[in-house]
Amino acid sequence: MSGTNAASGAAPCRFAHYFVICGIDTETGLEPDELAALYQWLEADRQGRDPDTAAAGENFEQSPLKRTFKSKVLAHYPENVEWNPFDQDAVNMLCMPKGLSFRTQADSREPQFHSFLITREDGSRTYGFVHTFYEEVTSPQICSAMQTLYQMHQAENPSSATPSSSSSSSSSMDSLASSLDEADSPSSSSCRSAACGGYDASRDTLYVSKALCLITPMPFMHACRRFLSQVHRAVAAAAPPPLPLESYVHNILYEVPLPPPGRSLKFHGVYEPIVCQRPGPGELPLADFPLGQTFTLLGVENLVQLFNCTLLEMQILLYSQDYQRLMTVAEGITTLLFPFQWQHVYVPILPASLLHFLDAPVPYLMGLQSKEGTDRSKLELPQEANLCFVDIDNHCIELPEDFPQFPNKPELIQELSEVLLRYGISPVGGAPPTSVPTSTTTPGSVSTRHPGLKSQQALRELEDDGRNGNLGGEQLAVLDLLQGNATLERLQALAKRTGVRVEALRGVGGEGEAQGGRTAVEEEELRNAKLNVQLREVFASRFTTMFADYEAFVIQSAPDLESWLTNREQMHNFDKASFLSDQPEPYLPFLSHFIETQMFATFIDNKIMSQWEEKEPLLRVFDGRINKARLYNVRAPSLRSSNYQRCTILKESAQAIEQRLLKIDHTAIHPHLLDMKIGQGKYEQGFFPKLQSDVLSVGPTNNKWSNRTATAQRRKDRHRQQTEHLTLDNDLKEKYMQEARSLGKNLRQPKLSDLSPAVIAQTNWKFVEGLLKECRMKTKRMLVEKMGREAVELGHGEANITGLEENTLIASLCDLLERIWSHGLQVKQGKSALWSHLLHYQAREEKLEQQQQQAESPVSNGPERRKSESSIGMPSLRASVIQDMRHIQSMGAIKTDVGRARAWIRLSLEKKLLSQHLKQLLSRQALTKKLYKRYAFLRCEEEKEQFLFHLLSLNTVDYFCFTSVFTTIMIPYRAVIIPIKKLSNAMTTSNPWVCVSGELGDSGVRQITKNVLEMTFDCQNLGKLTTVQLGHDNSGLLAKWLVDCVMVRNEITGHTYKFPCGRWLGKGVDDGSLERVLIGELALPNADEDCGRGCRTPDMQHSPGQTRRSSITSMGGRGYKPTSAQIQEAIGEAVNIICKHFHKPEKERGSLTILLCGEVGLVGALEQFFHNGFKSARLFQKTVFVWDFVEKAVAYMESADQMGDMQETAEPLGLTCVSLCHYVSAINSSPRNIGKDGKFQLLVCLGARDRLLIQWLPLLVECPVIQRMYEESALLRDRTTVNALIAVLQTLHDFPITLEASLVKGIDL
Repeated sequence: MSGTNAASGAAPCRFAHYFVICGIDTETGLEPDELAALYQWLEADRQGRDPDTAAAGENFEQSPLKRTFKSKVLAHYPENVEWNPFDQDAVNMLCMPKGLSFRTQADSREPQFHSFLITREDGSRTYGFVHTFYEEVTSPQICSAMQTLYQMHQAENPSSATPSSSSSSSSSMDSLASSLDEADSPSSSSCRSAACGGYDASRDTLYVSKALCLITPMPFMHACRRFLSQVHRAVAAAAPPPLPLESYVHNILYEVPLPPPGRSLKFHGVYEPIVCQRPGPGELPLADFPLGQTFTLLGVENLVQLFNCTLLEMQILLYSQDYQRLMTVAEGITTLLFPFQWQHVYVPILPASLLHFLDAPVPYLMGLQSKEGTDRSKLELPQEANLCFVDIDNHCIELPEDFPQFPNKPELIQELSEVLLRYGISPVGGAPPTSVPTSTTTPGSVSTRHPGLKSQQALRELEDDGRNGNLGGEQLAVLDLLQGNATLERLQALAKRTGVRVEALRGVGGEGEAQGGRTAVEEEELRNAKLNVQLREVFASRFTTMFADYEAFVIQSAPDLESWLTNREQMHNFDKASFLSDQPEPYLPFLSHFIETQMFATFIDNKIMSQWEEKEPLLRVFDGRINKARLYNVRAPSLRSSNYQRCTILKESAQAIEQRLLKIDHTAIHPHLLDMKIGQGKYEQGFFPKLQSDVLSVGPTNNKWSNRTATAQRRKDRHRQQTEHLTLDNDLKEKYMQEARSLGKNLRQPKLSDLSPAVIAQTNWKFVEGLLKECRMKTKRMLVEKMGREAVELGHGEANITGLEENTLIASLCDLLERIWSHGLQVKQGKSALWSHLLHYQAREEKLEQQQQQAESPVSNGPERRKSESSIGMPSLRASVIQDMRHIQSMGAIKTDVGRARAWIRLSLEKKLLSQHLKQLLSRQALTKKLYKRYAFLRCEEEKEQFLFHLLSLNTVDYFCFTSVFTTIMIPYRAVIIPIKKLSNAMTTSNPWVCVSGELGDSGVRQITKNVLEMTFDCQNLGKLTTVQLGHDNSGLLAKWLVDCVMVRNEITGHTYKFPCGRWLGKGVDDGSLERVLIGELALPNADEDCGRGCRTPDMQHSPGQTRRSSITSMGGRGYKPTSAQIQEAIGEAVNIICKHFHKPEKERGSLTILLCGEVGLVGALEQFFHNGFKSARLFQKTVFVWDFVEKAVAYMESADQMGDMQETAEPLGLTCVSLCHYVSAINSSPRNIGKDGKFQLLVCLGARDRLLIQWLPLLVECPVIQRMYEESALLRDRTTVNALIAVLQTLHDFPITLEASLVKGIDL
């Protein structure tokens, strides 16, 4: 064990942790890949066949050269590293994701390079870099086994002159798995020997894949790639390498340190030195995967869209034939998220055995290897409602429907395009990169696209190989002497001037020198590094601008870390509403979604925790940048504007990298001879030797650097022991943190080792628990936000939800329901699993309905009719899943299944039927069993019940999420006029008409058939209804009409509005009105309807304050006389409500008409003020109205004006007088017959709109008419009260009051 400890002592600072060799185990021979068998088991289970028989048989349909066989980890050095325990299954699976593959001499045997990563439980990552090459099979047993398998294959498929392709298989997942291994020989079928895919041991040479892998703590991709390719070159070369291979492996494992932050490091491979560099503490963290390649593959526009989907935590599936491309795009896109980090499942290379993970009902970022020629349409994915599918090889992406765009997207694309063009890269995707290809070509590069160029390239590569050395020891000694030699450089300069070619020298000097003494490969790496950092800086500066003020909105509420961790779930960490209110309008749709994501929540968590412990590195860099920006800006107003700010530090960031590479800070110890046994590991060209493990399992003991890190480690250990008793126990803290950070965190990467069906079941169980938890959190959040808002309308606290936020929460609920419905699907149909289930349900129910109708003779629905008669006027709406589906299906504007499912969810939520509808849907258990596997969420009874219960809680609040979103659809409305049945006045001989208005428009005048008090009409969505204009033409004998109220119902959402009237319509009765504007409000559902809902839905939420106020100013009861104090209070309340209305965001204000003319509105309160002390009853009982007083006052003013009395009055007063007379005459001369109370209402509304009320009041008070018409004690004759009223009304001048068209129709002012 001492060796292990020695190895691990310095592990945290070592460049590489393990060197691994994977390949065929000649002792166990050819074993079919267990993972492929497991996959068959899963697939059989998915299709409902008996899984055990399906997985038992060998698969002889495929040629054995195309089948997958089990690979093994043949050796790894050292045995173990304490910091990073070796995970054999995971490494084997990711080094050779397709298992072993065989080739013959006729096939292409290009070496391949790919990378992978393993995410540990705590979210930390380990990187793997793999160089795969083909080695000749020397074992006669393996060759004869392959021969036998081939003969069996021929016997099974006698007609197979060509290798059988499985892509025609009906189940695309199946074809995926069975053919994954064909992908890396794209040209294999065209260049086979005469047998074409056959194998004959006597004639063919058999080759098998072998992988060399370096496992490192940091992603130094370029350095690892070069090291591994040099090791392979040493094996393939004719002459042995200068030192035994053990020396180079030992050197990179134990003698090469990680470069310190902000420094560069040079170490030595087999033939050339390798340089790597690490960013400094204030720079963006290390990212070595070439971003330029990601942009080249996808194009700027696609990449920005993919970046946006990643930020909004959608499901992202990358699809390519080439593993390295999958890794490059995945790492590229996550790198751009700085300062945020992807918090969910992250598997850039998804092994074939884990395909069932695509079923995961959580956000994920995964890479799937495609087979050449596989049609995307054949690839059936379990869920696509929220999926961003990235087809890398075809340079295109498929986006989910309906998501907000990243702010300033066009300007961002423009800036990125300029950076790319400076490096000669086309911003449009799909153009091959202009860069120099490195020595190891990747599949899918130029060679595979143009087979004609293959031979030329092979020649070039042979030349390269000669030029790259494969040098014998003697030449190498000369080379070492000459490298970096000043004399040599002078000679070269002289040669250049004289025009002499120094080809021979270049042959010794490795890969052709480029400028500044760097090789072409180094030049390419420098160019990549500079491009990488500049592209990343553009994205980083977007976040620095958008979140410049985020700290101001972080809520620091806990006294210490322990209490914060314990109460993490109950706490609000970030003031979202205030943050959003501070942002520019165009940013809101994106930001309101983004601040709900897990990555943003974790970022804020890290910020809060930084008060008690060291800052998380990304956060430290980000905060540093924000502080720097503040120093320069001093909170410049530009931070709040939506103007695009370009990145200003592109040049400096690239220079920092170039300087580090020009001036190497550290050079590692050269590889040297080790104390090895003589005669072992004999060199044999083309075969990787068996390395001596004893020399590779122990690090050097006399190495200065390892001693230094070991003492540093001891110091760290001591410090940790001292602080442990002061702080929370680390395990406990970690447990809290895992709990505190919600779903998906502990499933960053599926377990790659033991993949028995039991483990898969366990994983699915975790998903079920996670979905339930997410449902609980989401419904709770929706309730808290919504109730918070209603509390504000009652006057408590501050509003903390906006329409935008509400929409975001509902959209995320729709997404959650889609994920629940797509978990454990048997067979996928359409992009929306929920809508697909609803369609199955609809088909069954309609079939049952038809059968019932055929079985029973038509009977009259007696009881039904009686019920509707008993309820006043409105027949009740039946709650039905199918009926709501039909409404959605009839909406032509919605074209997709995902859109229909979302609309159906919104409609059910608005009707308070979501939980009941879903319960009804799931009550058909036979259907659920047919559609879902055993482990699906919808088949876990207890969890399903809890889930429905959480959704039921949403019935306690009111949503208008359907009405407010689908504003252009046609909606059927039903209007019922309810008369007061007094004498015979229920009927009228005149021709009545009605016009319904809402927040989105009006229905136009609709004639009602005589003596029919009910009508239905279709018109474009009116939104929330506000007013009804009701009138008649005064024709016939019984032209007078006493109406109690009008009821109007939206027949889709079931919302019913009541418009109280309680007045006459007719000449010579009441105030002589032939037309009234009635103000409506949402009616409470009656008990009848509630019984129909199957669960008593809580009533609409009303504030206690409103009911109290309505009793003060009930205009209906003329006999009721409020006290002067009550009247003044009512006016104050009415004005207060209008002020609050204007302080809300514009989109959420609702109807101003109700606040002006409704039951507790300003008009009603002022009417009470004018009625106080008014001598209304006259001789012979002819009622006098307030409007009569206004008309008499105006008549007096006009006559006084003519007599010249007004001449002496001040100029403004004269103008005011003119304006009052003008307004009154305009109202009187309007073609509408709105009656005297209607005219007074109109005057108040126009006065409030044009800010004239407070100027008119003194005129009316001063007018002598007042003494005749008002008692001495009237409020209007009390100067102090009138002045107080004027002061209160003055506050309305700050607001732009606009009046609904139904109020001011026919008035031209």
